[in-house]
Amino acid sequence: MNLQLGVLEEMILILLLMKQETYGVDIAQEYEKQLGQSISLPAIHVVLKRLESKGLVSSYMGEATAERGGRSKRMYKSSSKGFQVAKSLQDNRTRMWELIPKLNFSML
Repeated sequence: MNLQLGVLEEMILILLLMKQETYGVDIAQEYEKQLGQSISLPAIHVVLKRLESKGLVSSYMGEATAERGGRSKRMYKSSSKGFQVAKSLQDNRTRMWELIPKLNFSML
């Protein structure tokens, strides 16, 4: 599958694959936990909309909850196409890393 993704798109897609189904605030928390840096909710929502328009993510409105004052939240999950694209990116990256001569590692 040959679909171009930016680094942030790829990271958020991977987080969705890790969580299976989640929402923006949870993505922000997991992003900070895994990558050691914060990300704004508007940035996450822009990326999620982009991923959804590419068919890599689907979303639906969840149930209203008391802790949110009776408001519902939008839930996101990766599509099978999203999984295939992420797997293809990882396979390509792994293949390219294997092509780096071992000699280069000894220079570090």
